[in-house]
Amino acid sequence: MDAVPELGEIARTARVVALPMVTRFRGITVREAMLFEGPEGWTEFSPFVEYDDREATAWLAGAIDYGWRAAPEPVRDTVPVNATVPAVDADEVAAVLERFPGCRTAKVKVADPGQTLAQDVARVAAVREALGPEGRVRVDANAGWGVDAAERAVHALAPFDLEYVEQPCASVPELAELRERIAYLDVPVAADESVRKADDPLAVAEAGAADVIVVKAQPLGGIHRVLDLTRRTGLPVVVSSALDTSIGLAMGVRLAAAMPELPYDCGLGTASLFTGDVVDAPLRPVAGALPVGRCRPAPTLLDRYAAPPARFDWWMERLGRVHAVLAASAPA
Repeated sequence: MDAVPELGEIARTARVVALPMVTRFRGITVREAMLFEGPEGWTEFSPFVEYDDREATAWLAGAIDYGWRAAPEPVRDTVPVNATVPAVDADEVAAVLERFPGCRTAKVKVADPGQTLAQDVARVAAVREALGPEGRVRVDANAGWGVDAAERAVHALAPFDLEYVEQPCASVPELAELRERIAYLDVPVAADESVRKADDPLAVAEAGAADVIVVKAQPLGGIHRVLDLTRRTGLPVVVSSALDTSIGLAMGVRLAAAMPELPYDCGLGTASLFTGDVVDAPLRPVAGALPVGRCRPAPTLLDRYAAPPARFDWWMERLGRVHAVLAASAPA
């Protein structure tokens, strides 16, 4: 990447926010994020709190890429997005989908710890019923199954006409084996964690372990790096988010807008999972799509959702450590 800006330049405008969520998602009810302003505008650094400094380094590179480097020119003005359905009970599905007006696609969380396959089937069935036969339903297991469990689950869920199953297993060899086992079901396999958490993000494509890759701008080091990565994989791409604020979502939308081809609706509508945001007009779907453009936080909302002082200090210390790792790896 280009030269890393000085820590003081980043820290000068840094704010930390804590956004409450509509329902528990990915095990959390409040999403923390650090925001700061670069020459190109506001950007976001928000690796999940359990991620170590090494993993968080790519997230900081992504934030710097968006804040300090001009984004590629978009090839579209809007980006179609999917609804995201957490691991809720089936009778809660309709209320969740109402938060995503006009979305023709839904991504449904499955394999949540402590839940059963029967609960997953009921949830997916409720989504299919709500969307109708023309809607698109994809499921995301977040690497929650082994190969045998994944095969059983995909067999049980296949009658609901799945668009694909995302990260059903953890490792690339497991994905490759599962993909071979379920070929008769005609359910594509998508890889997320096997791309963004891998030492070699190209390995999943080289192993023939996925039909689709899911990419996220911040965790993969920024818009420019992701565009290069996707060109090299040669696989269809879904651009998704990592529970970003609207600042980070705008980064993802800009990435999706620069993709030469965008065959799938993108997982960038997740601002609808928050009860508040840092911009006056949050990036929530309208007619199933999001506009392309930067977002600027409102000072009043930065104050309203400011994280407690102890959490601000925690994030500033984390920023300092991760910045040191990133700066040490940057070219002289």
